[in-house]
Amino acid sequence: MKSLYIFTLLIAFLHPVKAQEYDIIRYGARTDSTIIQTKAIQKVIDKAFAKGGGVIVIPKGTYLTGALFFKKKTSLVLQEGAVLKGSDEIKDYPFIPSRMEGQSLRYFAALINAYGVDGFSIKGPGTINGNGLRFWKTFWAHREEMKKMGKKSTNLEVSRPRLIFIWKSDHVKIQQVKLRNSGFWTTHLYQCNDVLVEDTNIQSPFKPVPAPSSDGIDLDVCKDVRIRNCYISVNDDAIVIKGGKGTTAHQLPENGIVEDVLIENCTFGPSHATLTIGSECIHAKNITMKNCVVENNCPILKFKMRGDTFQLFENITIDNISGTCGAVIDLNPWSQFFDLGGSEAKPFGIIKNIKLSNIKVKSSKFGEMQGNPLDQVADFSFKNVEVTTPNPVLKNKYEDVKFENVVVNGKPIVH
Repeated sequence: MKSLYIFTLLIAFLHPVKAQEYDIIRYGARTDSTIIQTKAIQKVIDKAFAKGGGVIVIPKGTYLTGALFFKKKTSLVLQEGAVLKGSDEIKDYPFIPSRMEGQSLRYFAALINAYGVDGFSIKGPGTINGNGLRFWKTFWAHREEMKKMGKKSTNLEVSRPRLIFIWKSDHVKIQQVKLRNSGFWTTHLYQCNDVLVEDTNIQSPFKPVPAPSSDGIDLDVCKDVRIRNCYISVNDDAIVIKGGKGTTAHQLPENGIVEDVLIENCTFGPSHATLTIGSECIHAKNITMKNCVVENNCPILKFKMRGDTFQLFENITIDNISGTCGAVIDLNPWSQFFDLGGSEAKPFGIIKNIKLSNIKVKSSKFGEMQGNPLDQVADFSFKNVEVTTPNPVLKNKYEDVKFENVVVNGKPIVH
């Protein structure tokens, strides 16, 4: 009897039960891209959840939908030629508790939402298209109107949805999918552990209408993240490390560290920066980007140093990068939406143990390291770096910056 039990377990291990698939066409959705199908697709998700979980399959065709909410033990597969196309009506995205720009607040749901769905996955080779053009046009029109009135506009004043928002979910996988034209951030992961983004192509346009704030991947209070074999080109930062902002951000339980991130074998097209740390980040640790190609005119590594937030960035490694870029390093104050909130605190940033090595690029400039007056930089090094640029000077005000075998325009830098 015991042997039979062990044999049964062995068979189960070698031949795991395949999750039930729910093809949305077989469960009531229609191959008609002109009608909104949010209710029909959500009904399939809910049915799968009620039966213990399953894979929601989007077959070939274009399906127009508003916000979809995935439940425990459900996942998403988009087959070849399948397109989930987001509605361009904000009314199709509920206004609910959420997280945006380093703050916990109410905001519009994303096109794809997963809250507390451990093991959630999105797999291609199909496409999730945010259909963001109408949102972008509204955003820029509002900005222009505020400018005429002598006022500034925040990113949240024009209502627009993200493409994907995954919250408090562990063991997440996003693989072999095409992510396009998000109304706002493209992929936002908040309070997630063990994340894999692999073989994924993320794009939003710079013209004819730029896609504002369409960050490629935003990691917000996340741990153990791997991003590999991806192509990212968006009209904002490609990969962004977040986690909170404000004078008390480091004391609030909803904020926190982003650590143990590996970015490898990726190609980065035009964006605002390849890897950005800081605009809404209180603590980043153990971040590595290696074996990547840059094909753009933006910084490889960008630190946004907020004067209204205590920040600690440590153990950052950039290794084996080649191609064309804007700057190798950009470390500067970031004053967008600066707000001390009436506090008399004097926030500052600490940056330590940063290594840039084995970099060979053509760039528009070497870069800048000019943080806020109270910011501290220690153990920052450049090793085996070869740069060809019309602006060879590194504008640096910090002492603890080391150079080893750094050559700019054929001439070694000696410090």
